[in-house]
Amino acid sequence: MTDYGEKIQRELLRWERKSLQRGSISGRFAKNWQNKINNKVPERFHQTVAESVKYMMKATLTGSDYLSDQEILKDLSIEEREKVLEKRIEMYKRTAALEGAGTGAGGIFLGLADFPLLLSIKMKFLFDAAKIYGYDVKDYRERLFLLSIFQLAFSKEEKKREVFNKITSWEKERESLPKEESSYLESIDWKTFQLEYRDFIDLPKTLQLIPGFGAIVGAVANYNYLDILSYHAKNSFRHRLVEQRSL
Repeated sequence: MTDYGEKIQRELLRWERKSLQRGSISGRFAKNWQNKINNKVPERFHQTVAESVKYMMKATLTGSDYLSDQEILKDLSIEEREKVLEKRIEMYKRTAALEGAGTGAGGIFLGLADFPLLLSIKMKFLFDAAKIYGYDVKDYRERLFLLSIFQLAFSKEEKKREVFNKITSWEKERESLPKEESSYLESIDWKTFQLEYRDFIDLPKTLQLIPGFGAIVGAVANYNYLDILSYHAKNSFRHRLVEQRSL
């Protein structure tokens, strides 16, 4: 095994521990505080989040290529792929931060616009990441894998453990999927999907609605969300490649 392969194995073990760890007392305290704030936020805010998530996730499964101009990379080592990926990650982080600062500066109305914009950035990144690791997103089953990565990144502890197990046994999961994607779309629990994402992002995104102060929160929060997503995307694809071939 190469030095880079050993590095990946160590990082995959840390990723597993992080994904399967139990919630802390401080995390539960923050959640209670978050719930109190949520009760004071206009219902329109929550409706925007729910509809944006549902629309974007369905677009991921049914869209042709989600506006991704990244070519599928072939015949490269994982190390070579990840050099390309790191440049993409930095680009998407900067884009997300700028978008969050711009919408956060405008208070509640521009803050509402941030949700579909940020979702679009996240999903486009996932499409690019899949192609960099050599997977064809024209196959709807690969898009389902992207949705699983999204869930892993932005779900609470219990759901995170469930999704982690699905991702780390994806080849078996993939074989069990129906050939017709429409039949699977009907079985997805969109309500749970939306609530998991909303609960994960609510507190910083609520603060982003405060005019002026929201610009700082928006930039930092969006940058951090892309960092979280890229971390789980990188390790999810690494795990698949390690399972399928030697480093």
